Amino acid sequence: MTHATQTTPGALAGLRVIDLSRVLGGPFCTQMLADHGAQVIKVEPPQGDETRDWGPPFLDGAASYFLGVNRNKQGVALDLSLPEGRALLLRLLADADVLVENFKPGTLERWGIGYEDFLRERFPRLVHCRVSGFGADGPLGGLPGYDAVAQAMTGLMSVNGERGGAPLRMGIPVIDIATGLHAVIGILMALRERELSGRGQSVEATLFDTGVSLMHPHLPNHFLSGRVAGRSGNAHPNICPYDAFATRSCNVFIAVGNDGQFRRLVALLGRAELADDPRFAHNSERLANAAALKAELEALLATRDGEAIAQALMRAGVPCGPVLDVGGVRTHPHALHRERFVEAGVQMGVASAVSLSRTPASTKRSRCSAQPRGAARRRARRRRARRSHPRGRDSARAFFLCQLICRLEGESMVHHPSHPNT
Repeated sequence: MTHATQTTPGALAGLRVIDLSRVLGGPFCTQMLADHGAQVIKVEPPQGDETRDWGPPFLDGAASYFLGVNRNKQGVALDLSLPEGRALLLRLLADADVLVENFKPGTLERWGIGYEDFLRERFPRLVHCRVSGFGADGPLGGLPGYDAVAQAMTGLMSVNGERGGAPLRMGIPVIDIATGLHAVIGILMALRERELSGRGQSVEATLFDTGVSLMHPHLPNHFLSGRVAGRSGNAHPNICPYDAFATRSCNVFIAVGNDGQFRRLVALLGRAELADDPRFAHNSERLANAAALKAELEALLATRDGEAIAQALMRAGVPCGPVLDVGGVRTHPHALHRERFVEAGVQMGVASAVSLSRTPASTKRSRCSAQPRGAARRRARRRRARRSHPRGRDSARAFFLCQLICRLEGESMVHHPSHPNT
């Protein structure tokens, strides 16, 4: 499936989303909505989303971290701590379907625009989605959270790492990304229900809840056995062989899910009799004798070419693949065939992983910015902005913000939030 051209409407065409979120979970959610046709207006604070500075690398002064989750969005800067900024936000919400935000719980309520206290009555069809660290209530309610903290507190780090080694943070912000996906699912559920009831509702997606939900199979194992899972390196706690193995040229990962696959694996490696060895005949026996089995397989794989044996096993019906780095993924023939990367000008991004046959995803604009700026220019402009537009000059600020709101509909990429009034 390919990303469609700008003229192809997506599955979510006609949906209007106001995105107040920053960093990763919320922006990942809204970029998916935007890729599939929703009009997403990203509202940043005057200083901008902090991930604009999370680099290098940078393109036109914006970090790749920011660019990777903010394409296909229009953008505007509003100071929501000011009454004028909040008034303009309400104008944006007047015909919006969805509001996504990840403010610390209680922030919108303190400004008088909380969902339960104000937005639900003012905009009864609005679907409100809050992405937060721990939710609004409970022992940790309202406290800040980042992905790594959630990984630590939900058990993910405890099962990640080498056997006998220290707990490790996963190399990707898996909880942030999964929380963004949960937010998309929740929003679409609420929109579907709105078709029946005519009413919006609030959707909550938290890093903590998501982290707990990702602890499969370790929590189900614990519920049944009472055992606390530890770290096992690349090996699986329930399946064997399901591990990384060294070959002559590279590491490969072999994932055997049943006895038939195991029989095909050892036959292709020239040791068919291992399938009848009582130690390895069934998965439970293989798990009990995992060290002995790994030694047998490592000896058989040591002289093999990794890419070639992986291809041969896959074609024999045994899941196996070489362990690739980022560069290997970027140039892999299957990734190129599946068009997993999209280009907009000089910028490249990762395509939407959801492929629809009639209404595919599209890339309409590369990023939510329009003015190149370096770090030094950014700091200088902020200093000038603070001097030129103190909080007492709210009327001038509101005038410029109103101009931006009026121009939003006609611009493909709108002003960079480097100045309180632009």
